[in-house]
Amino acid sequence: MTTDELEKVLAQQPVGRLHQLARGRIHRHFRLGKRRLIDALLRHSAENRAGLESDLQVLTQEGPRPEPPPGRWRQPEVSRGHAAQPGRSNRQPIKPSESEPFEPATELSAFLEGIGVPPPRPFVPDAWQEEALAHLAEEDVIVSVPTGSGKTYVASEAARRAIESDRTVIYTSPLKALSNTKFTEFSKLFGADRVGILTGDRRDNPQAPLLIMTTEILRNLLYDAAGGEIDVRLDTLGLVIMDESQYLADPERGVVWEETIIFCPAQARLLLLSASIGNPQDVADWLTSIRQTSCHLVRHHRRSVPLRAGYLHPNGKLTPLFRSVGIPHGSGASLHPETKRLFAQYEDTTLRPR
Repeated sequence: MTTDELEKVLAQQPVGRLHQLARGRIHRHFRLGKRRLIDALLRHSAENRAGLESDLQVLTQEGPRPEPPPGRWRQPEVSRGHAAQPGRSNRQPIKPSESEPFEPATELSAFLEGIGVPPPRPFVPDAWQEEALAHLAEEDVIVSVPTGSGKTYVASEAARRAIESDRTVIYTSPLKALSNTKFTEFSKLFGADRVGILTGDRRDNPQAPLLIMTTEILRNLLYDAAGGEIDVRLDTLGLVIMDESQYLADPERGVVWEETIIFCPAQARLLLLSASIGNPQDVADWLTSIRQTSCHLVRHHRRSVPLRAGYLHPNGKLTPLFRSVGIPHGSGASLHPETKRLFAQYEDTTLRPR
């Protein structure tokens, strides 16, 4: 079958059948209209025309399938060792009693309860925060804890102690916007006369004891210092805080973080902060191997601010994603019944034949 003949045959098929052919072949095919879907199938079939023609023949012989009732269909799990056949429907009806918990699903009001500013209460540092500060006095530290746990407290308290010891502190971030935000935040905390900023387009108070900058700026300053040019008080540098240090793994910018760590003066302590380092122990071991001091890892997984998952339908309706308020662990998670209904409604609207 030539390309023109195949295109004519595809044009004669209903959109639902074209989406069946696209499953396993075209990524996010459900977003495509009929014309774009045909073009995508033709491009994909350039390497395996016979497979597409075979699947199309099978679907044509099966004929049109009855329209499923809304909200009662799902994709089954593929058994180990058996892959789904491209172009064939794998939908199976859900039995009414299948894996449905007896307890009622959470209400939207319970899902939204507690969102907002919490009531004020005295601040008490967590044990991991005290641990990080204690080890930072003698060695480098990596803090790998969930978002919202209090990494900024460790950074600000470590900076305060270093400034009180008449040492220079440098705080780096990967983005100019984040650097500007930290400059405003630390200026309120330490006073405007004690905080400076160095970015590509901003240079304020460069002789301040606490300097905010992007990681690239610090790397360049260390390059210059290696050539004998001292632009800031690197001789009194006591602490370098590297925020968002998961950028070490970035294919394009990771080398900047590596070079900054390698060229960092030996007398300065390193404090790396991140909520998403996949292998923090490996990074700590690497720092220990290249630096004169060892590196201590502070790590925990408990979130101070728990996460909740919701589903926002294109029609604007918000529902909890799961039957429980929080995000369940393990493979037995059950979707909220209203979310399943909205899923089916969206699928029915986008995948039904036109």
